[in-house]
Amino acid sequence: QVQLVESGGGLVQPGGSLRLSCAASGFNFRAYIMNWYRQAPGKEREWVGVISVNSYSTNYVDSLKDRFIISRDDAKSTLYLQMNSLKSEDTAVYYCKAHGPGGDFWGQGTAVTVSS
Repeated sequence: QVQLVESGGGLVQPGGSLRLSCAASGFNFRAYIMNWYRQAPGKEREWVGVISVNSYSTNYVDSLKDRFIISRDDAKSTLYLQMNSLKSEDTAVYYCKAHGPGGDFWGQGTAVTVSS
């Protein structure tokens, strides 16, 4: 059974940092490109960034590339999103998505609220 389980969300003050995790199971994590997306209240889901197989490369939406870092630990089948200098506009539900030989798989999301 394929599962992607995000965690690490919560309430953080503006300027703070947070690290999200996405634990994968039920498929060959190493063979999948991994993405982060987010959906702010009242807005459409947007792509945040991607990390290639073997962590060879990463790519981000231009507006976030100076503050967010995506990494993966293939031994733990886990994807990470390090978010720094958080702003109120980063408030959203964050989702991970796997893309690979078996198709696309999504997690259920973890909520991040940036507020004082």
